[in-house]
Amino acid sequence: MVEKKKTTAKKVAKPVTAKKVTPKKVVKAAEVKTVEKKLAVSCSDINCHVHGSNKVRGRIFEGKVIRAKMAKTITVEWPRQYFLSKYERFQKRRSRVKAHNPQCISAKEGDMVRIAECRPLSKSKNFVVLEVLK
Repeated sequence: MVEKKKTTAKKVAKPVTAKKVTPKKVVKAAEVKTVEKKLAVSCSDINCHVHGSNKVRGRIFEGKVIRAKMAKTITVEWPRQYFLSKYERFQKRRSRVKAHNPQCISAKEGDMVRIAECRPLSKSKNFVVLEVLK
């Protein structure tokens, strides 16, 4: 008797497509100037972007204030997604930065704020609060 060979079709794996991340809203410099008009309270802080000599440049973020116990400084945190190429998945991570909190704004713990990059104000502080969102 002659044995029949079994033919097996190779299974082709479908490529896993990663989920698309929606890009963050980019805030332009024109929107920063409208924030300056909203503040009616004056302050004597030289590092304030409205009443002082501090200039805003670079990136702008929105996040939640998680600490406000330092003098004129808050810690802001926001979630982000990091792509792991080995697993072809996204991982949840968070970014935390320290930001200058001027007297005229005085954001409190739990507030949603918009912060902008500025010149280094101290060893770890490179951002200033533009406005309190909620």
